[in-house]
Amino acid sequence: MIIVGGGMAGLSAAIYLGRAKRDTLVIDGGKSMARWEPDVQNYLGFSKGISGEELLRRAREQARSYHVKIAHDEIVGARGGARQFWLRGLKNNYACRRLLLATGSFHIPPDIPGVKPCLGHSMFFCKDCDGYRVQNRSIAVYGWTNETVEYALAMLAYSGRTVIVTDGRKPRWNRRHEKWIRANRIAVHRKIIRNVRHSRGQIQALIFHDEPDLPVEGLFTTRGDICFSKLAEGLGAKVNREGEIVVGVDMRTSVKGLYAAGCVTPANCQMIIAAGQGATAAQAINRNLFEEELAKLSLRLMEEQSRG
Repeated sequence: MIIVGGGMAGLSAAIYLGRAKRDTLVIDGGKSMARWEPDVQNYLGFSKGISGEELLRRAREQARSYHVKIAHDEIVGARGGARQFWLRGLKNNYACRRLLLATGSFHIPPDIPGVKPCLGHSMFFCKDCDGYRVQNRSIAVYGWTNETVEYALAMLAYSGRTVIVTDGRKPRWNRRHEKWIRANRIAVHRKIIRNVRHSRGQIQALIFHDEPDLPVEGLFTTRGDICFSKLAEGLGAKVNREGEIVVGVDMRTSVKGLYAAGCVTPANCQMIIAAGQGATAAQAINRNLFEEELAKLSLRLMEEQSRG
């Protein structure tokens, strides 16, 4: 069993498969979005928060305790046959009977100079994850689409001081969304953002060309995501318009023996959801292998039992 991706979905699946005593390899390219999160406040069981890096470290340690192997490599090609998949990495080649793609996605950051140090501290991608932590503060939502407007409207539940910044782009939202903006008195700033003023990652203001600075304490972006689904496409799996791998309730793709979990699927991209999907995929894979073993009368037996 091979899992491509060492984020929350991949490691959760690895733990379940390791505990099922499956020969499991995780191939980790080190690109999990969890590493971007310095303070995860909505993961079950951590009332005081935990960093994404620490969550990943603990998950890797837990997976290894069940004899899961972890290889640090990047898979650049894959092909599949009736009973096996072959993967080509930058370092090594691999083969497996079942394959789980937990390759994730990439949140496109705002195109603002100097904003990188604010990532995860005062600049965010997810209102469901981080809206609560910026309540009653001045909030800017970065974007120029219908999604941007809906995001800003949703942020009003956390702060009445919510505005939209388009960074010089012409708004592409429709008339209905324009009505909502006006009805809720959401200000729209259309000038190009020249820079951001911050202190130790905490945004203080957006600096415009030809417009006074805008005091801001939290910034959310709606530029969209890039899904890492090329391996799935190369294997012939169905992918939707957004580039997400289409899966069933058990995380099966349209290709036999191929599964997907986490942010590369149409799931709401949350760490705890990704972990849940990984567990779901692992249970389905283990059951599938078990049924195959039953059909072939080749059930695995513990050595002690087989000697008896």
